[in-house]
Amino acid sequence: MLKKLFSLWVLVTCVAFGVPGQAKELPDFTDLAEKQGPAVVNISTTQTVRGAQGFPNLPENDPFYELFRRFAPQMPHGQAPREHESRSLGSGFIISADGYIMTNAHVVDSADKITVRLTDKREFRAKVIGADKRTDVALLKIEASGLPKVNMGDPNKLKVGEWVIAIGSPFGFDSSVTAGIVSAKGRNLPQDNFVPFIQTDVAINPGNSGGPLFNMNGEVVGINSQIYTRSGGSMGLSFAIPIDVAAQVTDQLRSTGKVTRGRIGVTIQELTRELAESFGLSKPSGALISNVEKGGAADKAGIEASDVILKYDGKPVNSSSDLPRMVAATKPGSKVTIELWRKGESRQVAVVVGEMQENGKLAHAARKQADEAGEVVARLGIAVSELTKEQLQDLKINGGLLVEDVKSSAARSTGLQPGDVLLAIGNTQIRSLSQFNEIIKQVPKGRNVALLVRRGDGASYVAIKLDEK
Repeated sequence: MLKKLFSLWVLVTCVAFGVPGQAKELPDFTDLAEKQGPAVVNISTTQTVRGAQGFPNLPENDPFYELFRRFAPQMPHGQAPREHESRSLGSGFIISADGYIMTNAHVVDSADKITVRLTDKREFRAKVIGADKRTDVALLKIEASGLPKVNMGDPNKLKVGEWVIAIGSPFGFDSSVTAGIVSAKGRNLPQDNFVPFIQTDVAINPGNSGGPLFNMNGEVVGINSQIYTRSGGSMGLSFAIPIDVAAQVTDQLRSTGKVTRGRIGVTIQELTRELAESFGLSKPSGALISNVEKGGAADKAGIEASDVILKYDGKPVNSSSDLPRMVAATKPGSKVTIELWRKGESRQVAVVVGEMQENGKLAHAARKQADEAGEVVARLGIAVSELTKEQLQDLKINGGLLVEDVKSSAARSTGLQPGDVLLAIGNTQIRSLSQFNEIIKQVPKGRNVALLVRRGDGASYVAIKLDEK
């Protein structure tokens, strides 16, 4: 007991008096904040909103729209709706001495007027050079010279647990400094396929958006963009856009005013351990292709559904989320080599990358269910039936089976539902029920089989373990 108390006293003493080699001091952020602070700016925007007084700016499909339309104070007959200004605040940082500024696209979205205020209280009217909603990055320009600017760092060298700081204007409080550590790297967030976010526990609040995330060398490694919150304030889960991703975007915005991205025309999904086993892969790494767009770059190169992309342009594809970023960063028209896995062996194909079109949508195909009960495929625990000619025409496919019922727990656990259409088993397209049954009979007991399932206008693979009985 006395030994434990003595050890605790030694530890406390070392921390208090900074004995060399015994304890580490907390980092000092004062020099960093003093030197980098002047390059961080406050961004305020105004937007003119036209509408009745007391009537909120709600979309017509909002559940409260009809309520406010009915009961909000009505304008006198013949009087035009009033206009009022909507204001918002954000942050940004100067990347060149002649007045180019980085921020978030959502900070300046739909703004009629953008005002940039420096730490020395000077204010400038800013214009938007370009904005990219896919990455939430925008480039602004103010007419000034000799401005302080930030230095860019390499976010790939960041380590989880490393100290980082943010400078911005949360709730309008200019030049606020907050600190924390890198919690994770390469985070995937819903609807953000092109950004491998840096997650930190730095306190980020409304108004910090668009501000810089610094490493301890005083270099910008990210743009603070999003937070996870239930209260509206910081909960220690904040996400920053890596600065190399942002720089690629702003370089294009500065030179052309828009961003072009590569596209190869495939639909992909994550490769699970069960799916990897069914395709003969030793580990679940790569991007599994569930659909190839007819006439697209991948189709022209001979890539097929059920192929697994292992490498893109010489770089390993560790997970499905890696591929969209790699392809998007490729200049349209470039020729790249893709290494893929097909039918138990790897092969290489050359692809001429196409260009991604904004707001492109696949045509929605209707789906009909058969009237009669389907044949039960006992080893899979599902009931299926062949599609009619009319159904095949509606779906624009050459073959497949309609799922009538999902009977086993193994099949239900994959998410299969009545009305789904089975397009392929492994690498083989399904042409008929008899062919499907013959393939199932040849699969060893206890093995996983991969089924390509279409639902609506999308398709993806699921893995079902065959009944061992």
